[in-house]
Amino acid sequence: MDNRFNTAGLSLKPLSQRKSKLSVNDLVLPKFLHPSVAGAAAECAARYLAEKIREAKETDRKVILFMGAHLIKLGLTRYITDLILNGYIDHVATNGACAIHDFELNTHGETSEDVQTYIDNGQFGLWEETSNLNEVVAAAYQGGINCAEPYSPGAGHSIGTWLYHNEGASPETSIFAACHKMNVPITVHILIGGDINHSHPNFDAAAWGVCSYNDFLIFAESLKGLHKGGVFLNVGSAVHGPEIFLKALSMVRNVSLCEQFTTGVFDFADLPSSWRDFEPHPATPLYYFRPWKTLLMRTSKGGHSEYVGGNFTNTIPLLWGTINGLGDFDGDN
Repeated sequence: MDNRFNTAGLSLKPLSQRKSKLSVNDLVLPKFLHPSVAGAAAECAARYLAEKIREAKETDRKVILFMGAHLIKLGLTRYITDLILNGYIDHVATNGACAIHDFELNTHGETSEDVQTYIDNGQFGLWEETSNLNEVVAAAYQGGINCAEPYSPGAGHSIGTWLYHNEGASPETSIFAACHKMNVPITVHILIGGDINHSHPNFDAAAWGVCSYNDFLIFAESLKGLHKGGVFLNVGSAVHGPEIFLKALSMVRNVSLCEQFTTGVFDFADLPSSWRDFEPHPATPLYYFRPWKTLLMRTSKGGHSEYVGGNFTNTIPLLWGTINGLGDFDGDN
């Protein structure tokens, strides 16, 4: 007896019937914001990270970004694509939500639904065109199986290639297309059941599992480039980024040296100013904020960590501006 939910009975509706909260036309054009907007602590941390990113570029060390989907939902995509297109980022790692929002923005022109509105009537996430994302990954998986010389397709590479060549997605508005254009690895690290396309009838768990696992191995290989001067940025990923980084880093350190790099965390959590001096106590809520103890404390090994706290609409333009040397950061705007 099959005791599983039968997805064949689900009713998917076209995206044209969904009210979305973000249009591709809403994506903010990169612009200079005075550092005071983000606050003194964030400015100091961003200055340090920007300097280390520039140094990494000069010494052929890797700059790796692990990002959550909130950056896209806030309309900040162009800040990330600008850094990719100008050679400041060597690897982008994402969760499944990033893939969905980037895909919808660059195929439908809109993304981000109101959860409360659509969960009430059982329509949340059940949209026809988003299912095409599953088709892209399934095709890549089958191509890997059927190829005369089998290869290991990654979900991120497959999505980026499809968006760039099949949809003509602009590298300015699509992080995946930007990575494809610049031959920068982009990896998608999924939590099965955690993304809306997983509930669709055409979701192929084997295809996504293999392709996302290949992405995990690609991510681990990239971490080797952090040794002695690389930079790892975790932006808005409270669970995926720290946990996947932790396991991949242990794999790398099992076979080679990977130390003396810089770690930067961007998030909203209000950490104490003395966060460098101790790990949070297990009895406190911040103990479960993984970026603190995992990325800022436990994994640096001879390197240095910085925390940039605050709203991403302030801190991401700050990082972008400092990397590009915009504004008078020692005086008035």
